[in-house]
Amino acid sequence: MNAPSRRHVLHALAALMGTGIMAVPGMARAAEELVVTTYGGSWEKFWRATLLPMFTAKTRIQPRLDVGLGRTYMSTMRAAGVGKSPYGVVMTNEIYASVLRAEGQFQKLDRSLVPNLADVYPIATAAADGWGAVGLVSPIGIGYRTDMVKKPPKSWKDLWTNPEFKGRLGLYSIQNTAGKMMLMLASKLYGGDIHNIDVGFKKLAELGRVMQTDFNMSTMMSTGEVVVAPFDFGEIARLRNQGLPVDCIVPEEGLLMWDQTFNIPQGAPSAQAHAYLDFILSPECQTVLMKEFFVSPVNRKVVVPEALKKDVPISGKDMDKFLAWDWDFMNKNTETITKRWNEVVGK
Repeated sequence: MNAPSRRHVLHALAALMGTGIMAVPGMARAAEELVVTTYGGSWEKFWRATLLPMFTAKTRIQPRLDVGLGRTYMSTMRAAGVGKSPYGVVMTNEIYASVLRAEGQFQKLDRSLVPNLADVYPIATAAADGWGAVGLVSPIGIGYRTDMVKKPPKSWKDLWTNPEFKGRLGLYSIQNTAGKMMLMLASKLYGGDIHNIDVGFKKLAELGRVMQTDFNMSTMMSTGEVVVAPFDFGEIARLRNQGLPVDCIVPEEGLLMWDQTFNIPQGAPSAQAHAYLDFILSPECQTVLMKEFFVSPVNRKVVVPEALKKDVPISGKDMDKFLAWDWDFMNKNTETITKRWNEVVGK
């Protein structure tokens, strides 16, 4: 199981997924059944074969799994209405969670029912401020081909200053949260503020021709079309373990990340939902997630074993190196930002 393949699967599933397997909003609530969400491909396989059986063995709660995408869950919850969500716990990227949270769809967590919250790194709770928790962190640094780059990158600014990268740089598109993070990063690096997107767009334009992708950078890195790009450490681990000469570094300015935030909707079966969230944040669950997906464990009690440190290099004190973003700002300006990106980036 690996990050690139599952993102590739998600891309393919995007056109196929409807409202998920729970077609009738409120059906789960009527039976007080705990319904939890995940994505397709290797995510679904792992949830069914490993994660949910572990949870049931520990709590005797047997959840129903709904497979979909962030925008699927958002549409379904909006159609059902606040307090009538068919889901008990929703896992999605913070960019979606922040919208639903602002609309009043989620309930504030009862910390007494989630004791493992006391042991998570600040990055796991900062954005949600008590209304949810990040259960999976996929760190994004700068990945590069070690056989095609003479001077390895050390800084995000190297993407602008190293002539080796000209015309061979990969970026995630604005449809991906990593593209939005790159815009805010450029704004911060050269304009002093993540909201200074005029400067951000100016600097992105200076990169010249870039190779863009919505979901999967690994194919272009494998073929050599791209020699450097923002990259998930887990994806780099997969490519390296397949024999490709690649590496990923922690830039001097800090890390980006793909997050998976877990939130409890209003009206959900509260005790069961809190038990599931507590399990997700537990050392035992974080350990199996780390081993399966090469994500950085959010629970401080998890120690990355020596054999995994090359594939999971971000843990402990390095969890403080993640940069903070303003998803409310991005969401409010999505249409304008998307139009400008399409006009400016990669031209």
